[in-house]
Amino acid sequence: MDVYLVGGAVRDALLGRPVFDQDWVVVGATVDEMLSRGFRPVGRDFPVFLHPVSHEEYALARTERKTGHGYGGFTVNASPEVTLEEDLSRRDLTVNAIARAPDGTLVDPFSGVQDCHHRRFRHVSDAFVEDPLRVVRLARFMARYAPFSFEIDESTRQLLLQMVRDGEMGHLVAERVWQETEKALGEVAPVVFFEVLADCGALAPLFGETATTSRFDKGLAVLPSHVLEEERWAALWQFHAEDEIVAISQRLKVPKRFMQLSLVLARTRRVMASWPTSTSGWLDWLNGIDAWRKEERARQAIAMLECEVSRSADVAMLGEALEAARSVSPQALVQQGFKGPAMGEALAQARAEAIRARLGLSS
Repeated sequence: MDVYLVGGAVRDALLGRPVFDQDWVVVGATVDEMLSRGFRPVGRDFPVFLHPVSHEEYALARTERKTGHGYGGFTVNASPEVTLEEDLSRRDLTVNAIARAPDGTLVDPFSGVQDCHHRRFRHVSDAFVEDPLRVVRLARFMARYAPFSFEIDESTRQLLLQMVRDGEMGHLVAERVWQETEKALGEVAPVVFFEVLADCGALAPLFGETATTSRFDKGLAVLPSHVLEEERWAALWQFHAEDEIVAISQRLKVPKRFMQLSLVLARTRRVMASWPTSTSGWLDWLNGIDAWRKEERARQAIAMLECEVSRSADVAMLGEALEAARSVSPQALVQQGFKGPAMGEALAQARAEAIRARLGLSS
């Protein structure tokens, strides 16, 4: 059997990027041969194995035939007769369809090396349209390789438009869309991910009619590069209504912490748009974001808003109100004999008075 390094490791080495993970394709082998050499099977849909020492992934060379809609609608042939070129031909982009032999020789049947040099993402074949997840994955690649000024080949762009027109986005599994989105949020230029989806018409089918690149760009514009993926996600939705945030979170099965931070940031953004004129308004905000049990999330949202230099004085008031309210000790009120409903009323009054004193409010 013959073994070749394939995919991202070859592509990134050609671009001078660090290579962290290596994937291998095995030509001329069977499942039994791999097992006899100590490889451990991990693939559910096609034969993929972990190396017994390096634990890197080794996949049998395979071909695929479209049998249904979506990411999983394929039948796979991984027989020993499948050639390396046949395996490479099923891949999405030419830059991902390059293999390197043990002696360093590159196998490049689709001119992927040239496309790396010209900074061009181009599909390998028209079979690209058989997997709608490739639309989302290509958008993520554009976000990752933005510093290299990659462009999507016009012929490939036309395929993206065709897939969206044909309704292929509706066949994507929510978990797969979110997986690619979360990865894109961690890339160097996440807004490019959404720009590419908007350009081909996929943004609305995937993220809702109210999702726009202008809103997303505005949300991400002031954030530093080191923020967490959940903070970038929340920033995208801070100008949207809460019901929209809940709807997209449920549709994509977004992790709970992402949705909760998005809601807290949106509610806090709304407070900044119309400052409370009474202490009860400030308490409504703090109660609404559950600042008593989720203090860290409240501080996280305030820290994100502090990135807007032009509003730094306003954001400082948010922090002051939070600090003042949290300075009130429920335990002290318990020691004074308050309990039950009376305890809740006393706690709210004490917090209101603390906010009034800290912010210098008249009532």
